[in-house]
Amino acid sequence: MALIVGRAASLKSLNSFGIEARAERLVELRESADLPAALDLLRAHPPTLILGGGSNLLFTRDPPGTVLRVSLSGRRVLREVGSQTLVEAAAGENWHAFVGWTLERGLYGLENLSLIPGSVGASPIQNIGAYGVEIRECVDSLDAVSLPDGAARRFDGADCAFGYRDSLFKHPDGSGWLITAVRFRLSRQPRLRLDYGEVRDELRALGIVAPTPTDVARAVCAIRRRKLPDPASIGNAGSFFKNPVVDPGLAERLRATHPGMPVHPGTSPATVKLSAAWLIDRCGWKGYRDGDAGVHERHALVLVNHGHASGAQILALAERIRESVRQRFGVELEREPVVV
Repeated sequence: MALIVGRAASLKSLNSFGIEARAERLVELRESADLPAALDLLRAHPPTLILGGGSNLLFTRDPPGTVLRVSLSGRRVLREVGSQTLVEAAAGENWHAFVGWTLERGLYGLENLSLIPGSVGASPIQNIGAYGVEIRECVDSLDAVSLPDGAARRFDGADCAFGYRDSLFKHPDGSGWLITAVRFRLSRQPRLRLDYGEVRDELRALGIVAPTPTDVARAVCAIRRRKLPDPASIGNAGSFFKNPVVDPGLAERLRATHPGMPVHPGTSPATVKLSAAWLIDRCGWKGYRDGDAGVHERHALVLVNHGHASGAQILALAERIRESVRQRFGVELEREPVVV
């Protein structure tokens, strides 16, 4: 049956912030055949926290009930129609390893999303995105199981209500689903997305004038390694805040006062997107440290645990940052990580 790792189990190594927290019950799901037994345990000991890679999570206390760690594995090519290929990955697969697996097989579309931490199952929940690409562009469908009653359902991409770092599964009407596998539409014909100047500049620095998708993945990895700290070296969850999506009128008023403020296309023609990192940096937070809770010296969007910070201390720092941006720019920042 599903492996019960234990009671009062430490979760420190299972979250990228490295925060000490303990689960009343920690259940690891490794095989699909164990799913019914795991669901019985979850219903017997609610509530449930689903844990994938732990890279988008901040513990401020011990989670009550049961923590379910999804470790389902498996990757396969389902079918090919012309240049289009449908591939499937189990929810517990490491996201970056899966991207590398697709590139090795000449399957393209995910290269801009290289080196994003976390698991395949978490990718549609967050609608992960980077360097001009979001996962919703490639998701064909996914399999999920209802935690309350065990009913299985296949969600097409259109059913997932994808938004900017958002999906159905982050809202009350979709939060009771456990994703078990995700299918992606990929192509054997490269369609490079080089919208971001950073990627073009990195390719130029590497001396690459006719890049392949693998070259783009290499460039993205180089940028991310240079800008974002490795959680193995210092606890963090990557970008802590979303880039705020605002009315163009507000953006123009802000640019009149702050001419250097970057503005990007928004999630619709009626919106634009601001750089949360720029706003935080202008408020003087980059490199700030209060005890072991801090802001990374190279990236103002990354909150870090220097060793022994509690989740409550990191959250308190995040709230101070939000308030300072609100006071100076009149812009509300929204957290990315799930806070327990």
